Amino acid sequence: MSKLRDVIKKAQNAEENMNNWTPEEKEACKSTYGCDILIENGSYSKVCTKEAPIDAYIVKYFVDDKMCFDLTRGSRVRLFDMYWDKFRKELKSIEFGKGKYNPKTWGYSSSKNKKRK
Repeated sequence: MSKLRDVIKKAQNAEENMNNWTPEEKEACKSTYGCDILIENGSYSKVCTKEAPIDAYIVKYFVDDKMCFDLTRGSRVRLFDMYWDKFRKELKSIEFGKGKYNPKTWGYSSSKNKKRK
């Protein structure tokens, strides 16, 4: 019974780790569309995180009859253009994310204090 659970868990992890965007496409998205993919092909609960900026969007689309979720930053029009160019009619929705951090301070780490002599 535990072997079956292990096989199922590995299959689920393999599906979840499937990347729909190549590293080259991600870089092109930043320069061409001004969009940044924060979480790619995550579960719905993972992309609904509150540990994200308030300007992030949840994008739903299908790949091989499987619903995929991305957490992405950018203007809504640019996000639509980016996902439409890649997935066409498989794009289902672009919704507001659940983030709670100010975009200006999200990902900011304060400088470490230097020791004074």
